[in-house]
Parts: sequence; structure tokens; C-alpha cells
Amino acid sequence: MSTQVWWNVARAGGIVAWALLALSVIWGLLLSTRVLGGRPTPAWLTDLHRFLGGLAVVFTGVHVFGLVADSYVHFGWSEVLVPFASGWRPAAVASGVVAMYLLIAVEITSLMMRRLPRPWWKRIHQSAFAVFLLASIHGATAGTDATNGLYRWFSIGSIAAVVFLTVVRVLAGGRKLSGAGQKRSRSGPRQPVREAELPLSRTSVS
Repeated sequence: MSTQVWWNVARAGGIVAWALLALSVIWGLLLSTRVLGGRPTPAWLTDLHRFLGGLAVVFTGVHVFGLVADSYVHFGWSEVLVPFASGWRPAAVASGVVAMYLLIAVEITSLMMRRLPRPWWKRIHQSAFAVFLLASIHGATAGTDATNGLYRWFSIGSIAAVVFLTVVRVLAGGRKLSGAGQKRSRSGPRQPVREAELPLSRTSVS
């Protein structure tokens, strides 16, 4: 058996974890921007988003364990769990450590979503953008496979997709707020509306 088997496990785990994270963020943006259609989102589509995020946590664990178990690069637990504790590319490694903690926080609060106040959950869940950014920086600056052509093009495509869908989401949110403001200014003070009076397309979306 190769003496670098754990090093290869660490490399593969890191790449798969980042790919799953990218897919989870992209899928979440596709759902939130209604790019997939304006109809209510089936539960299994939301479950897929959560499943991808959960797998990203699992493979992040594989990545970290592979680094500690490997004798080729000599990483200790403190170096993979404490930001800037690594003597090798401390900033690059720290970005991965912080991304790991934020990812765990996002996943834990997602599991506890029904027990948390909606504003709290939303703010924590939005830190997934920071997770994606930090993990991308970590992969590009600390990963030994950053120069691989396939990895590079997948990274560029994923980052472009996240940026594009984020812009779509921001613009769509701005249009909704603008439209709501114009409607209130034309009709005067907002009056209470019974749920039965709302259009079907509005009541069917949670």
C-alpha cells in the first residue's frame, strides 16, 4: 500500500467536500430565486439541498481526518482545528478552518430550523455564502490540486454560477420591494387581507 494513502484520502475528501458545498449553494439559490419555476417547491427538492450540505460536512470530516492520519504532510489536530496554528501557509489553512466551523453552524441550525426564531436562522443560513467564499480561497491557495485543469474549470464554473444566481436573487428582491412600495403608495394605508382573498399562487408558497 502506498505510504501516501491518507494524503490521497485528504485530497479527495477536500475536493469532494468543496464540490458538494458548491452544488448545495447553487441548488439553494436555484430554489430561492424561483429559476426552476414559480410553482411551490416540492419537499424533496429542499431535502436534496439539505442532503448535499450534510454530505459536505461528512467529506470535510474525511478531509480533516486524512490530514491528521497522514505522515506525509504532518498536520496535528491543533493545526486543522485552530485558525493560524499551522506553520504551512497559515492564512490559506485558516480560511479552511473557519469555513469548516461556519459550515457546521449552518448545518446544525438547519436541523434546528423549526426551533429557532426565523430571523436568527436566516442570518446564520446566509453565512453559507461566506463558507463558499472561504472554502474556495482555501482550495485555491492551500490545495495541491488547484492547478488541475478539471478542478480549475469546475471551480470557475461554480463560482460564476453562484455570483450570477446571487445577483438574480438580489435584483428580484429589489423588484419585489419596489413593487410593494408602489402598490401601497397608490392604494393608501395597507388594510388587513384575509388569507382566503389572496391569489392561489401566493397562498401555495410558504
